[in-house]
Amino acid sequence: MGINFIPVNNINSGVSSDPEAFVDGAEQIYFDRLHLASEKIRLQSRDKPVVLLSGPSGSGKTTSALRIAGLIEKKGLKVHIISMDNYFLPNGAGEMPLDEEGRIDLESPLRMDIGLFSKHLKKLIDGESVDMPVFDFATQSVFEHIPVRRGKDEIILFEGIHALNPLVTGNMNDSTACIYVSVRTRLKNGKGETLHPSNIRLMRRLSRDRLFRGRKYSEIFEMNKSVLRGEELYIIPYKHRADIDIDTFIAYEACVYKKILLPELTDSVDECGMHGEYDALLGILNEISPLDLSFAPGDSLVREFAGGSVLKY
Repeated sequence: MGINFIPVNNINSGVSSDPEAFVDGAEQIYFDRLHLASEKIRLQSRDKPVVLLSGPSGSGKTTSALRIAGLIEKKGLKVHIISMDNYFLPNGAGEMPLDEEGRIDLESPLRMDIGLFSKHLKKLIDGESVDMPVFDFATQSVFEHIPVRRGKDEIILFEGIHALNPLVTGNMNDSTACIYVSVRTRLKNGKGETLHPSNIRLMRRLSRDRLFRGRKYSEIFEMNKSVLRGEELYIIPYKHRADIDIDTFIAYEACVYKKILLPELTDSVDECGMHGEYDALLGILNEISPLDLSFAPGDSLVREFAGGSVLKY
């Protein structure tokens, strides 16, 4: 998949002239990508009844998984969606992986109960029942187990950052459909400078983590170093395993994030002394036109990060 570039001026023009039409057009592009993916999965579901959906943090895995499942179910096939986060090891389960600085490596696949996941994956492919753990991040523990079984002509969709990592999911290509979702499109400012897709995903996380996880911008910036390191080590090297690739960029999303993030984000960057690192991101946010979240449909990927999504597991 090639990389697209969209000038901020084009977005501003669309937002100012007819925001509803511009939003509809952006949503249609994303819908078309999901529809193509859902049809491919549906048509090969007899041979590949398990779907592995991966992507880096902020890529829109949850919305993409839920909407793909919804499209498949409209054609009469039941889809069970399972978050791989449920297979994280609870506190006290043993030694945690460490990074180069001796801190717990929060992005490592070794934080997962790989043995249990592998066992459950094989059983689900074979149509057997499993007791899936439900992980609570607040307590870092498993608080219940839910029985899951793939019935005849049903699909299991696993979503998680390590879904394509063979250390976790093995080499299951004969019986699994593999999807990689991420931002591929780059924004271009009036000077011709482009914003890397990782910074668009950072915008998403800045919005989500500030609104719903109570994190300060400075904390999110600090975490971003570990997140990017984890992507390079554990996620991006395996994206080639995907037979379906989805660009989750939404043309108007930065307009919505602007209303949420500025001006406090600028002040935080000033306080942290991180202008060299985030000048491009702030430049785009300052140049782009704001748009109220109310223009976004209830099932929009934008709402995964800005709030109000009607999509639920």
